[in-house]
This record gives sequence, structure tokens and C-alpha cells, in this order.
Amino acid sequence: MKFLQQSLLSSVALATVMIVPAYAASVTDIRVVGSERVEPATVLTYLELQKGDAITQDVLDNALKSLFATGLFADVQVNEQNGVVTVQVVENPVINQVAFEGNDDLTDEQLQAEIQARPRQVFTRTSVQSDVARLYDIYQKNGRFSASVEPKIIKLDQNRVNLVFEIGEGPVTEINSIRFVGNERFDDDQLRSVITSKESHWYSVLSSNDRYDQDRLAYDQEQLRQFYLKEGYADFRVLSAVAELSQDKESFYITVTVDEGPRYKVGDVRINSQLRNLDPATLMDQVSFTKDDWYNAEDVKDTIDKVTRKLGDMQYAFVNVVPDVNRNRDNQTIDVVFNINETPRVFVERIDINGNVRTMDKVIRRQVELAEGDAFNRTLLSESEKNINNLGYFAKVDVQTLPGSSPDKTVVDVNVEEQSTGEISLGAGFSTADGPLADFRIRERNLMGSGQDLALAATVAGSKTEFDLSYTEPHFLERDLLAGIDAFHMTRDQQDESSFDQKRTGGGLRMGYPLSKNMRQTWRYRFENNEITNVDSDASLYIRNQEGTWMTSAVSQRLDYTDLDSRIFPTDGYTLWFDTEAAGLGGDAQYVSGKLGGSYYYPIAKSWTLNLMGEGGVISGYGDENVRINERYFLGGTTLRGFEKSGVGPRDISTDDALGGNQFYRGTAEMTFPVGLPEDLGVSGHLFTDFGSLWGVDENSSSSLVDESSIRAAGGVGLSWRSPMGPVRIDLSKPYLKEDYDIEQVFRFSFGTQF
Repeated sequence: MKFLQQSLLSSVALATVMIVPAYAASVTDIRVVGSERVEPATVLTYLELQKGDAITQDVLDNALKSLFATGLFADVQVNEQNGVVTVQVVENPVINQVAFEGNDDLTDEQLQAEIQARPRQVFTRTSVQSDVARLYDIYQKNGRFSASVEPKIIKLDQNRVNLVFEIGEGPVTEINSIRFVGNERFDDDQLRSVITSKESHWYSVLSSNDRYDQDRLAYDQEQLRQFYLKEGYADFRVLSAVAELSQDKESFYITVTVDEGPRYKVGDVRINSQLRNLDPATLMDQVSFTKDDWYNAEDVKDTIDKVTRKLGDMQYAFVNVVPDVNRNRDNQTIDVVFNINETPRVFVERIDINGNVRTMDKVIRRQVELAEGDAFNRTLLSESEKNINNLGYFAKVDVQTLPGSSPDKTVVDVNVEEQSTGEISLGAGFSTADGPLADFRIRERNLMGSGQDLALAATVAGSKTEFDLSYTEPHFLERDLLAGIDAFHMTRDQQDESSFDQKRTGGGLRMGYPLSKNMRQTWRYRFENNEITNVDSDASLYIRNQEGTWMTSAVSQRLDYTDLDSRIFPTDGYTLWFDTEAAGLGGDAQYVSGKLGGSYYYPIAKSWTLNLMGEGGVISGYGDENVRINERYFLGGTTLRGFEKSGVGPRDISTDDALGGNQFYRGTAEMTFPVGLPEDLGVSGHLFTDFGSLWGVDENSSSSLVDESSIRAAGGVGLSWRSPMGPVRIDLSKPYLKEDYDIEQVFRFSFGTQF
């Protein structure tokens, strides 16, 4: 850097041009000396000086400035004698190559993308200084405040240079401590849990929030303000937020000074409406708080949303609900008045869709709950935006209303930003059920922009291999009718549990449709070839009788009712399901089965969720056919923790082979809770109890068969982590109700990753 500064000073010194005033009144000739790559004619165009122009000091100064402004020249001299203007230039070199040395944390490609210097560009010292400043900024954004950047110039022939940035990255500058001053109601630990910046700890390798970021600290101040407003501290202020860098540049010390102010309660709560024929009292049930509650700014926002949606259902568009918050500092209360401005009833004039380049308009339009000519409904508008987001095709979805051609008409404007919908993944993992596993999946969720889903998956594990191909059309025949086709091939090693190997090959058809907003029905047809092979010679007689090949042709249906806050990580709501299946329309198997179950999630407190789940099922053969072993239910492992896979149910105690059962029930009560680590790490604890039973086989003539319907139960603790490499779960459980012949499993571990 010092070399550049000295060179720059020298360049400035050379640029001090000798301008010799002459007696000539105008320019008679202009000569260009020293140009190599730049044509003399090009220099003349930049000069802004022509023959016949009057010669003055200002004219020559402007010519000099114009040439330097091009950035093409390291030095320029302008001389005039007897009307002849001589322009002598020294061209800036051209960059031959840009290189980086000493960088490990950031790659060459990452650094190159942040600077302006490129091969074949003109080299200027000003642009290099700008690039050095940008590199410092990038390293500081990555938490390396002790980084050093030194530009070096290697001169080559033909006025070319190689530009090399020598980088010393230095250690990561971590946040050593975060302290608060002025907080009385909440201690430092509580406030640290609110902000995104975190102190450095041993587990901080899993996150980058322990690195100082000026923008993050500004965001944290807003997070503190929102937190205090939720708690009723309407006068809260952040007086200062100071980040001090240690002398060794390895640690930051952050001090946030706050003024909490008094805590307010809610005083008067009213709704003032300018809407005709509307009684404000009919909207009071939408208010999320009452008099004498502690003031909560989030409740005010929630009430605005509820009132707006309610008015939307009443066909009022463009309603403006404005809260008027009046503080009474003497008695520390806040009066809240919701003012609703008058607005006309409107109808949907048209629906505009913008931003979709690949996805067809019809794919988006069929998710919109409104149609041209419908009475406007704000709730349906919100549902439409949610539906489009749930497609997963778009990085951003924005649904707005715009004025129509007349006051009683509105335009629904849908703006989307597309994202990649193709997925290719390789996976690896381990589970106590299947051992080590490898996984490959390729999928296109929006095939050719039509919304169709095509997927191919392959899984190879210690005890199974599986190949699946599926195709889904979500709007068959342009209706809300899901249609799909599947093909599969699976082999499974059941030697440890039941002394046989199983192979299944087949395919199926699917069709699903909604019965209501939350209820959906799906029908399936399945046709498959089943093989039971490699039966041990000393296996149970019940297993040996199952050896062979047969065909299964079955029709099934599933009813789902789902009302959850999230389908991936639910914390509130419930889901119910009812499955039935009948086999015998061709093939060898003849049976009917049914399963009924439900799962309920209840948020006890923040990050504390109670889950209650129950399920039961029955399968029965008809005619002369018994239920074959591959169609029976098995219980244990993931379905009943504390017991091995297939560890519960009918068993031949002479061979210890699990036989499966025709009836089962199972249930779970699980509490998920935080473990004290930062929430963004995704680590949760679990306390659970599982219970259930499996019984009933068609053959029961042997004295070695045990088949008890008694309840089994186990309790335990677990730890889960939503790691960047995939979900990890560890469970420790111990049965407290069991039969002597049941097989226990105290430790259960599963891990999977996709990359």
C-alpha cells in the first residue's frame, strides 16, 4: 500500500504540466506524442480542442482535465508554442492478469467477483485503491478485522502489468462479550437471547453469528425495540450501541446502553369507523387485548390484521385501519383507538400475473381463490398468496390490489420471482434400523413450467435397496384433481427379524382431490409382485409356509384432515387420517384393512411443544386366504421406541422369528423443549413415552407361538438437531411395560444428509 501511495504522488508530480503562454491567439496545429495503444485521433476527441480555437489558460486547463478523466493515461503534458499545441502522453499499462495470494477462507472466485480489476482493462492506481478498500470490507464482513491486503505490480513488456493482491487473512475476530447498560427489568442473558449477534462459545463453529457485523448490530437494536414494545415499554430507546475492537484485533466487546422507561397498561380500547352501515361493535371481537392488559405492540398489529381481514370478508377493499396510540404518562396507560376510513365495496376487474418467465400463467392463476367478476375478499386474497407460496416454485411472491377502471373495481396484481425447481442430491447417512445408507435423487417439481412433478430416487442401505419413479400431474383435466403414476423395486433383508429376504416390484396409480379447505381424499391402485426368498432351514414353520411368489392387486383410499401451522415443523394444530385398502381384484392376495389416526400439537410456551399421537389398524383376509406376512403390521423401532424393529407382537419363541400381526394400536406423548443453545442452531430436547400393542395371526396351532394383546410402553429422552448436513436424532428409552419375549432397544440413532 505504501508503494502505491508513493507511486501515486510521483504520478501527480509528473502531471504538473508546463503550460507556456504564447503570443498566438488561436490554435494552428495539434500534435500527439507518446501514444501507443490509443490512436492519436482518439486522443484528439478526448482533448475537446480544435484548430482555430482561441488559446487561453482555461482552455488548456480543461484539455488537461479531460485527458486525465479518461483514465487512460498515467501522465499528460500540454505545451503550446507559436500556436502549435503539443500533447505528450504516457499511457497507463494494461492488466495482463489478476491474482490473489494467501487467501484460504475466501476463494479466488469470491474475491474476483467483488473487485473491479479485470484482465485487459486499463490499470489505474485509483481503481486499485478502491479494490483494496473493497477487499478489506469483504474480510470484515466475514469477521476477519485483522486481515491485511497489499497490492503488488509486476511489470511486463508491451506496457502490461500483472496485479497481485497479497492477503494475510488473520484469525476470525469473534464477539468476546455483549453487555447491556441501563436494563433493570430484563437481565443480560434475556436480552442476549433476543438479538442475533451472539457471544463466542465452543459450539459457535456451527454458526457465524459470533462474528461482528455492523449491519447485524443495527438490526439487533430494532429487535430490542420490538421486544420491549411487546412487553409494554412504549418509551424504550437504545441510547447507544458501541463495538470496541481489542488491540490484538481478535475480539470485539459490544456494549448496548438502553433506556427502558415505564411499563404501560392498556387504557381505553375503541374502534372508530367511517364505513357506512357498519357498527364498530361488531368488530370488537377481533381485538386481541382488553383494558388493563399489559400493552403489547404485537397485539396491536394482530388486531389490525384481523379487522382488515374481517372487513375484507364484508367486501370492503382498500380499508385503512390506523391505530391511534395515546400515552398517559401520569397513570402509565395507553389508550388505543383503531380508526377505519370509509371505502367502497369493489369487485375484481382482472388478475394480472407478472415475473413468471418459465412457469405458465395457468399454474399460478389456478392457485388464486378469486376470479374476474367476484366480489373482492381480502381473506381469499391472503389465501391465494399462501397457495402460490406453497407451490415452492418462487423465491418471492407479492400479491397486491391496484385501483381498477372505476371506483367499484380492483385489479389483483400478482408478482413472482422464480427460483430453481430442479433438484439433484446425493445423500449418506446411518440409522440403527437400516444401517449405513446412500441416497440419490433427481427431481423436477415444475416440469417445463407446467407444474408437473417428475422424480427418480434410489436408496442403498445395509438392509435394503429401493428404486422409485413417480410422475404427478397436480391439475389433471384442468381441475383440482391430482393424478400420478408410480413404479418401484425394493429388496429388504429381514433375516435378523424373521429369517427371510423380501423383494417387491410393481407400480401404481394415484388420484386425489379436496373435499374441503382442510380435507383431502386420495385413491390408489397398486399392483406388485412379492417374493419371499432365502428362508432359513431352521426358520419358524409360519415363515417357511410364506416362501414363494405371489401377486397383489389392491385399491386403497386415504382421508386427510390437516390444520397445522407448518407441515414440516408443526408446533400448533392437528391432523387426522383414515386409510382403507382392499386386495383381491386379480392377483393372489385377498384382504381388507383399515387404519385410523391423529396427531395434535399444542404450544405450551415459546419453543415448548406438546405432541399427542394415536393410531390403530386392523387387517383381515377373506375367502380362503390368510393375510400374508408382508401385508401384516409390524411394531417397534420408529413406531414404538424402546423396542427393536419388529420387536413387539406375535413371535415363534422356538426360533425367535417375528411374525407380524393383524391388529395394532400405538400412541405417543412427547414434549419438545429448548436445551439452552441458541435457537438458530436447531437443537431441541425431547421427553416422551410410547405405548402400543400388536397381536393376531391366522395360524395359531403351535405351542411355540406367543401372541399377547397386552399393552407395551416405554419412556425416554431424545435430542434432535436440524444440522446443515441433514436431520440428526438420538433417543434413549427404556420399556416399563413389556412381555418376556419382546426385544428391547435402549439406544436409537438416525442421521441423514443431502449435498
